[in-house]
Amino acid sequence: MSIGVSDLARSREFYRRALAPLGFQELEPWSEGAREMSYGVVGADDFAISLEYPVGPAGAHIAFAAESQEDVDAFHREALAAGGRDNGAPGPRPEYSEGYYGAFVLDPDGYNVEAVYHADD
Repeated sequence: MSIGVSDLARSREFYRRALAPLGFQELEPWSEGAREMSYGVVGADDFAISLEYPVGPAGAHIAFAAESQEDVDAFHREALAAGGRDNGAPGPRPEYSEGYYGAFVLDPDGYNVEAVYHADD
């Protein structure tokens, strides 16, 4: 998945910090102009930010799986420290499903970014 961002340096720092607790790392740009950055695990750059695409619609939602509630908490903490705005503190979300634990942050462009952990029933 790739999303358009308005300021690559600002978004790059936000996602580098916010996604680290979820096991993602900053990988590399995929073009000569370095107008984008990819994130994931080595060999699986599943998420990217780019200046080549327009910034998406307000309210666009991106969710990342977490391996524990602690990882969701760390995502939220790091995302806020990196300039994100709180859009839902970490906690259970039984209205979504049993065992759903998530946190929501608005990134620098207003994307609603979530980390979610699904506890085994």
